[in-house]
Amino acid sequence: MEMVCIVCPNGCRLTVTGEGEDIAVSGNKCKRGEAFAVAELTAPMRSVTTSVRTTVAGYPVVSVKTDGEIPKGRIAELMALCRQITIDKPLAIGTKVAEDLFGTGVDLITTTDMEEANE
Repeated sequence: MEMVCIVCPNGCRLTVTGEGEDIAVSGNKCKRGEAFAVAELTAPMRSVTTSVRTTVAGYPVVSVKTDGEIPKGRIAELMALCRQITIDKPLAIGTKVAEDLFGTGVDLITTTDMEEANE
């Protein structure tokens, strides 16, 4: 299997062979590339950026993101959760909209300062 490491700007082209505990990685210029490939095959994680609805004037939606990575397989669940959220007051950037997503310790936070525009 081939993949491109996204950990640093080098963008190493990795070749990965094996499975389970016998994964071999080549093409990486540093140890981070090897760790990335192993994690990508065994437990892929992603940061997510999206939006949620609001009832705040001038903000039909507000942008949000995870403040860390969640399991890739839980992204559909996160999107379903986001469709259920409606913010009813102006929030500052970095305000938690949902906490401890799926028991990961990762929160969903706002990335827009709604308070500043309403002053």
